[in-house]
Amino acid sequence: MLFDTRATAIARADRRKPLRRSGAALFLLLSTSLVTAPVATLAQNYRFSAVKIEGNQRIEQGAILGYAGIARGQAVSAGELNAAYQNIVESGLFESVEIEPRGNTLVIKVKEFPTINRISIEGNRRLKDDALKAAIQSKERFVYSPNQAERDAAEIAEAYNAAGRVAARVSPKIIRRSDNRVDLVFEVFEGGLAEIERIGFVGNRVYSDGRLRRVLETKQAGILRALIKRDTFVEDRIEFDKQVLRDFYLSRGYVDFRTLSVNAELAEERDGYFITFNVEEGQQFRFGATPVTTDLADIDVAEFQAEVKVKPGAIYTPTAVETDIARLERLAIRKGLDFIRVEPRITRNDRDLMLDIEYALVKGPRIFVERIDIEGNTTTLDQVVRRQFKVAEGDAFNPREIREAAERIRALGYFEKADVNAREGTNPDQVIVDVQVEEATTGSLSFGGTYSTNSGFGLLIQFRENNFLGRGQRLNLSVSGADDNKVYGLRFTEPALLGRDVEFDIDVGYRESVNSFANYNTQAINLRPGLTFPVSENGRFGIYAFGEQMKMTDSGAAKGGIVAAEIAKGSVTSLGAGYTYTYDTRRTGLDPDRGVLLEFGQQFAGAGGDVAFLKSTAKAIAQTKVLNDEVTLRASLEGGMLNYTKGNSRSVDRFQIGSEIMRGFTPDGIGPREINAGSNDALGGTFFAVARFEAEFPLGLPEEFGVTGGLFYDVGSAWGVDDISGATGTVVGQDFSLRHTIGASVFWDTPVGPLRFNFSKALKKETFDDEQTFNITISTKF
Repeated sequence: MLFDTRATAIARADRRKPLRRSGAALFLLLSTSLVTAPVATLAQNYRFSAVKIEGNQRIEQGAILGYAGIARGQAVSAGELNAAYQNIVESGLFESVEIEPRGNTLVIKVKEFPTINRISIEGNRRLKDDALKAAIQSKERFVYSPNQAERDAAEIAEAYNAAGRVAARVSPKIIRRSDNRVDLVFEVFEGGLAEIERIGFVGNRVYSDGRLRRVLETKQAGILRALIKRDTFVEDRIEFDKQVLRDFYLSRGYVDFRTLSVNAELAEERDGYFITFNVEEGQQFRFGATPVTTDLADIDVAEFQAEVKVKPGAIYTPTAVETDIARLERLAIRKGLDFIRVEPRITRNDRDLMLDIEYALVKGPRIFVERIDIEGNTTTLDQVVRRQFKVAEGDAFNPREIREAAERIRALGYFEKADVNAREGTNPDQVIVDVQVEEATTGSLSFGGTYSTNSGFGLLIQFRENNFLGRGQRLNLSVSGADDNKVYGLRFTEPALLGRDVEFDIDVGYRESVNSFANYNTQAINLRPGLTFPVSENGRFGIYAFGEQMKMTDSGAAKGGIVAAEIAKGSVTSLGAGYTYTYDTRRTGLDPDRGVLLEFGQQFAGAGGDVAFLKSTAKAIAQTKVLNDEVTLRASLEGGMLNYTKGNSRSVDRFQIGSEIMRGFTPDGIGPREINAGSNDALGGTFFAVARFEAEFPLGLPEEFGVTGGLFYDVGSAWGVDDISGATGTVVGQDFSLRHTIGASVFWDTPVGPLRFNFSKALKKETFDDEQTFNITISTKF
């Protein structure tokens, strides 16, 4: 009787040959041997006084006998011989195995699998060797296994599949070397990217396919597909998109929204996917009654009710409920009421499509925070993570506070992964908060270019570190040089001064400007340290000191008497302080479709230096989305006032109104001017006011192009000059006079930065204004 697995899996020493599985051939050979044997032989028992093993080089004889499970002198049936043979084969150590009874001797012939001399990957350009070798289990100087090589090839193919190359094929091959060694080679055919050719939706009635596509992380392949990596098919990204869709609908009151299924069909050419989201939107719900209730005697319900900001009739959004709960629990802490929990009890009214939210104040379990353990932060200091917690060791445990702290830790951007969990502590009434993080790269050195119709081309070099020395501090060093503008800046920010919610920053800069729209050049040095801190849920207040030395220099162009006198003053130093108040509803994000930004600031100069003045500025911006989020409406109002009490203002000190503030005009295009026979000098105004109204909407082009359109209407003016005594020509534009501009915009959202093309027409202007009918701005980093 002979059990033989002599195989064809290994090529000759001087040839490459694809690996072939030999399991079926082995089984067929073994079955044939058993079938052709006489029936009496199958029933025969063997007893061997000796076992002889041949062909083994690295594997000890005792190990092979252990796999066979046959002892000397043991009675063995044909079935047990077959089992011994299978055991040796399944050890995975041998290329071929033969078992042959020879009288009282059992001969076991084996041919060991070779050892792997070298592993290489050929044909890969998109994925590096290190990334692919990390996915395979075969190792150099270990025993070669054909089955493992096939599994490794499948893992490499899966890595390409995750990168969007589903047509990739991987073939493991071997090259025989001396001393029973082989080189294992994975030959890769990468194939092309399987792009997302089309993303469609079924079941959406309220929001269009285009609006929903803008929500997804996955994008359709567009004209810049070589730069966009989000248009390749990645299964994990599809799962993320399903959650994003649900969040989008929930934030707009569609509490029953579901993604029923996602169908991804691969094109016949295996180079593209067609993805369809089957959704069920449901009905939109609004807030009903929002009472605060409690059975606790020491709580003033009316006081807590006043903290509820959700109004009946507003569109339901979970964020608003979460914010109200956090507000109520913070009030309880301020009043010294520990362990108070807010349970939102929702009553659904399907007839009126309303959700009544009852905020029930209950007494939670008396559990304390034993300690906070932080692991994995090899660079970031513990204190940076700990200050994201509003609780400390020994404080009452609040699960909501822990969840919010986890979100704040993730929002820092310092970690690839951040997990925050609570577990039972030393005693049942204590918990230990475990924070497990994985550091991310927080520094960057970038080289880029800028271009605008106003400033021309420029080079940008920037070093940025968002977690300087692991302290959570930000450091930004930039050098920018355009044709007419050179800027050198250093900015340092400490986000939590002395462990408080107070941000300290210091800004140092030097700027040179060659003004193509004015008859002078400028040089400026500035220093500005400041503090910023919250004063309300949406409000922040900043105070700062400043010092600036500004010098107007002669550009060689013809100029009037006012500018010439200002240049003659040389360098002017201003020292002082200022404050800024900002109110921004986007901080809380209660309404995903609306936002309001209010800013007001004043500068006071006169604490030393050459001049004294009061400069006030204000800005108000409001935005909303209409027509099922298809159209964005935006309105802004901006103004300023400058009053000198020591010295006089110069053109560089006054408000210069151009395309960045009011479209349709060049920099310094409107406002007071001195007109001479050979010059037309923009003087700027001591007052300005501008209102801007804008609508942005789709143009009907495929969303993957990233092109939308807009219409705008701007109205504004700049006026007033405090000193015209040196004028040699006619000074015009001192009085308030509104300019009106209308225009159209084309927005192009590209992977290398947003582009905006403005086409404008001044409906009303002064004869001395400098109109600009086209403007383009590009900002690029690469």
